[in-house]
Amino acid sequence: MDTELAVVVVTYSPGEVLDEFLDTLGKATSREVSVVLADNGSTDGIPQRAAAERDNVELVSTGGNLGYGRGANKGVEALPPGVRWVLVSNPDIAFQPGALDELLAATERWPRGGAFGPLLREPDGSVYPSARLLPSLGRGIGHAVVGRIWRGNPWSKAYRQEDTSITERTAGWLSGSCFLIRREAFEAVGGFDRRYFMYFEDVDLGDRLGRAGWQNVYVPTAEVTHVGGHATSRAQARMLVEHHRSAYRYLADRHPGPLYAPLRLVLRAGLALRSRLEVRKAS
Repeated sequence: MDTELAVVVVTYSPGEVLDEFLDTLGKATSREVSVVLADNGSTDGIPQRAAAERDNVELVSTGGNLGYGRGANKGVEALPPGVRWVLVSNPDIAFQPGALDELLAATERWPRGGAFGPLLREPDGSVYPSARLLPSLGRGIGHAVVGRIWRGNPWSKAYRQEDTSITERTAGWLSGSCFLIRREAFEAVGGFDRRYFMYFEDVDLGDRLGRAGWQNVYVPTAEVTHVGGHATSRAQARMLVEHHRSAYRYLADRHPGPLYAPLRLVLRAGLALRSRLEVRKAS
């Protein structure tokens, strides 16, 4: 096994997608890597079976459904001290051959790179915008207000970097669904913020990495496919609420103190209203 590289997968009754993840991971790198399944309380028996049947897979129970970020933190904490690079991922990822080797190669080109994200494709082959700008108030509000009804609006396009060429570059943040992280950088910023149950934990991590002097690097020569929604589809209403709650936490953290108190009140009220409308639409 490559003692400097490990994979942490956060699982929560992942179903059959976990087998595809592990099978394609074997073709994503020429290295033999250990895999930690940070399990948030699966009831389908799939992570347990994978750990029993595959020599390179270890099951680590997180003690309950902690959410994505806290689950990933538990997985990284379980790794031996010699591991320098960690691929953190959802289980509903399928790797193209050589994808992980491409990410590792990019680390040589970016010595201050803290996180490295692949090109994510949807199941239909389209490219998902997984390397984005950090959400400012202007872009965030514009995207939130008209994003669903005006797909080509300038705020969403700027935030999602839709007009940016698909080339290796730095970004404000990378999708947490699959990324390679320098363990030194991850631990230097304290890992994922424990307050986020789901959503915006990757935005927050990217911001904190950047503030600490690390770069978030998009590596489109590394390709993966994200099936998506393996866990969230089972609890859509709760996930909509969590998305808006996390959005408020992210923006409120970056506008602290008495001066911004009125802004935080407006943000809280506006996001709460949008959350209720989205939940009603989804029900």
